[in-house]
Amino acid sequence: MNTQAQAPLLDVVDLVKQFGGLAATNHANLRVAQGELHALIGPNGAGKTTLIHQLSGALAPTAGRILFQGQDITAMPMHQRVHAGLARSYQITSIFQRLTVQDNLALALQSRLGSSMRFFRPARAERRRYEQADALAAQVGLAARLQHTAGALSHGEQRQLEVGMVLALQPQLMLLDEPLAGMGAEESERMVQLLLALKTTSTVLLVEHDMDAVFRLADRVSVLVAGSVIATGTPESIRADAQVRQAYLGDEGSAAMAAAASTGVAR
Repeated sequence: MNTQAQAPLLDVVDLVKQFGGLAATNHANLRVAQGELHALIGPNGAGKTTLIHQLSGALAPTAGRILFQGQDITAMPMHQRVHAGLARSYQITSIFQRLTVQDNLALALQSRLGSSMRFFRPARAERRRYEQADALAAQVGLAARLQHTAGALSHGEQRQLEVGMVLALQPQLMLLDEPLAGMGAEESERMVQLLLALKTTSTVLLVEHDMDAVFRLADRVSVLVAGSVIATGTPESIRADAQVRQAYLGDEGSAAMAAAASTGVAR
């Protein structure tokens, strides 16, 4: 895919977020192309979460611009960004622990219409909505869990459900913040396979610490250090960049990053 030949879906321009005298985001520039899975990596404290908060609308930047599909959304409220097609998993208030997987997905589908909580009963009455929920469950690997309550799911399955609820919003861009966090090897592999499938049809900005997963999944990788993006490129170019290794992990971690990256598959 030639991601450089087309206008970016998301264009972050000189974004700054200051907390007192601390610049948590420091003139960050980031472009995400339509159809790519773009990974954002960086050490703890680099400002990744602060940047994602600004993209989703949870935090207002101090300076800079956020352009989405060519529109300046810097001052746009969070809920309007969701309707514009930019969705983050936590923006679904959370999964409803006492409801079934099917009901959670049906409610997420109904929320796309902008209804109040009075939509609860109509959603249950609409067979088509539940057919769509069933299809989403199958897409995220939860077809066998349809009638299980969300609270009874494993941690990994709950994360799969969260991804399904984001998909229900039909976003143009999905912001996924550490979807593999807290998972064991088997659950991590299931999530990686889900993300590999999603990247064939969706545009994703992925924040993730699991370097093996990053280098298996990403079309492009951006490295955030001290609130600034210091490098963007293919997984191959990023793992070969000595400056990135030094900034990301330091001398002791440089070889470890190279070893992890060398096991990855870029596509």
